[in-house]
Amino acid sequence: MKRREFFRLIGAMAASVWPLAAQAQQAGRPRRIAALWPFNETDPDGQAALGALRLGLRELGWSDIAIESRWGGGNIERTRSYAAELVGLSPDVIFAYFNAQLGPLSRETRNIPIVFLGASDPVGAGYVASLPRPGGNITGFTLYEPTLAGKWLGVLKEVTPGLARVGLLINPDTAVLRGTFYTQAFESGAATLGVEPIMAKVFSTSDIQAAIQSLSKQPGSGLIVAPDTFSEVNGDLIVTLAAQYRVPAVYAISRYAKRGGLMSYGPNLPDAVKRATTYLDRILKGEKPADLPVQAPVKYDLVVNLKTARALGLAVPESFLLRADEVIE
Repeated sequence: MKRREFFRLIGAMAASVWPLAAQAQQAGRPRRIAALWPFNETDPDGQAALGALRLGLRELGWSDIAIESRWGGGNIERTRSYAAELVGLSPDVIFAYFNAQLGPLSRETRNIPIVFLGASDPVGAGYVASLPRPGGNITGFTLYEPTLAGKWLGVLKEVTPGLARVGLLINPDTAVLRGTFYTQAFESGAATLGVEPIMAKVFSTSDIQAAIQSLSKQPGSGLIVAPDTFSEVNGDLIVTLAAQYRVPAVYAISRYAKRGGLMSYGPNLPDAVKRATTYLDRILKGEKPADLPVQAPVKYDLVVNLKTARALGLAVPESFLLRADEVIE
């Protein structure tokens, strides 16, 4: 064999071997998930959500997988910074909690798969092409629909018959569609029930107190705490202020009813996190987000805190209690 032909053969062999070696190295690389949370790292609810994520993955056989978590809390700039940092780590898949986490992540990458837990209106926000066929690198699970505003109004009216006006607590800086996601259903539901709808816009913790105090000055007032990163971070403060000013309030997240809020109607978030791990599992095994349909909630829970109802002087109808998934004595 001539020398030139020998080196050509060696080159061809190397070209065929190197991709195989690269694939073998890729296959042997430890798998890694990144997660961006709307909590502070010390928040027990955030740790519970992370625990639910680990449990769901462990039950699916991923007991040793690394999870790189970043805790943005309610800080928009910190969340954006962490989104860029997580994408820079090149994980196998990213877990995003709400719209406030998904938005920055979606702007940082079009290639790394992202599974969201509770993005509202993902089609309208441009995250996916359609619910059945997301079509890109993003898919996941919705938790809240606009019609829930009518449901929250309805349960609040049942428990507080003298309800005359209701404030929808919203932060336009963090809420979906700048706080307009629930507006139509909220206003139409209020008209049906004969109550005055009030858009209680808040941008800081001091605004929360001012909004609830303002409602308390008018008899027959109630409060709806819409779900988003801001209310997630400030939920305990809202519960405290609602009790202090004696304003009946309904929450989207059950733990606030369990911590002293009057009641809640919404999905069970730890269970929702576990459901999301099924998509993380499928993507880690080779499926594409583009082919995994966005899934809607399967169940909403109604939780009533009777102790809080009594403190507010409310007599909760027996028929209402029978419908509740959990009654806190």
